[in-house]
Amino acid sequence: MLRRTKLIITSSLLLGFSALGTAQEGTQNIVQDERIPELLALKTQMTKDSRLGDRYRIQLYSGDNNQASKIIKEYRALYPDWPSTVVYETPNYKVWVGNFRNSLEADRALLEIKKTFPAAFRFKPEKR
Repeated sequence: MLRRTKLIITSSLLLGFSALGTAQEGTQNIVQDERIPELLALKTQMTKDSRLGDRYRIQLYSGDNNQASKIIKEYRALYPDWPSTVVYETPNYKVWVGNFRNSLEADRALLEIKKTFPAAFRFKPEKR
């Protein structure tokens, strides 16, 4: 009697789950605003340009424009993999390197760059 009750309960549960599984099948239509892909592309570009998200950079130099130009040319000849730029922050021109996602990436690059530019340091620029 107990065995027969277990069999009935088990059969009922299996039938219930299979019915539940077939009841969940169906089709769905997703309507998406046509501006979403454009916005995603814009967000990706802003992230790459470090206007969005927390990024780290390395500063090689701060001073006059002529010396900044010399340093960035020397840097680009030695390390073409990391992007570099000259930024003007009154009253100095600064040579900034990289656009690192986290401090670990920046520190690894800094160890390599310090071999040639010992005054280099890692920092997190303020958002504009």
